[in-house]
Amino acid sequence: MKRQCCQYLVQIGAQWCNMMIMARNDKVVRKSISIPARIAHRVRGLAKAQKTSANRVLVALLQAGLESKESEKTRFFALADQLSKSHDPKRREKLKRELARMTFGE
Repeated sequence: MKRQCCQYLVQIGAQWCNMMIMARNDKVVRKSISIPARIAHRVRGLAKAQKTSANRVLVALLQAGLESKESEKTRFFALADQLSKSHDPKRREKLKRELARMTFGE
């Protein structure tokens, strides 16, 4: 996909510079969510520390969570595949325990 950009002449102090602003290809969907006050406070703290908006922090956290879930799913299926191909009883038992831990927790 070709990205469109806009060029602006901006004054910073006594200097002028050209700023290129890239157009976003991702469609943005507006969602309203309710989160516990404790989490909202932590998000605001992260946003302040990163000098960004709470919305951007939430998007980054959601993206990281989705990627984490996807990698966990990939790891689960890789372990299940190893279990089905393994003939060593000790290895099979170790893989079963790991899969059980992933499924049911500690």
